[in-house]
Amino acid sequence: MHLHHISLRTADIFASIAFFERLGFTVTERFQIEITLACWLEGCGTRLELIQVPDPQPTPGHFNNDRYVGYQHLSFSVASVSDTLRSLGNVAILLPQHPQHLGSQTYTVAFISSPDGLPIELISSDS
Repeated sequence: MHLHHISLRTADIFASIAFFERLGFTVTERFQIEITLACWLEGCGTRLELIQVPDPQPTPGHFNNDRYVGYQHLSFSVASVSDTLRSLGNVAILLPQHPQHLGSQTYTVAFISSPDGLPIELISSDS
């Protein structure tokens, strides 16, 4: 068994494609699901499916809600969080770059927002 894909709903598929392309993903196929646009993107060792929502209705943010149960964030391992943030240009920062102790290791992490407000973690190893 292996992970086939991660599916994300988006209000603007073209803005989301551009965002994920800046993270190293490439569109491998575009298709339609019923009346809406969709696509596969591959990169970073995985596949994403983007599905455009015809009548998007924003949901309350959960990033800072400690009681929220469900999707928390996608995390991408990068060589340097600082360099990656610089290369991405103008992105919304949810949590600025900082050291994070996870288990016995210290990482550098930052959280940015996708065009739809989904939290994306950038993480690099400090050792």
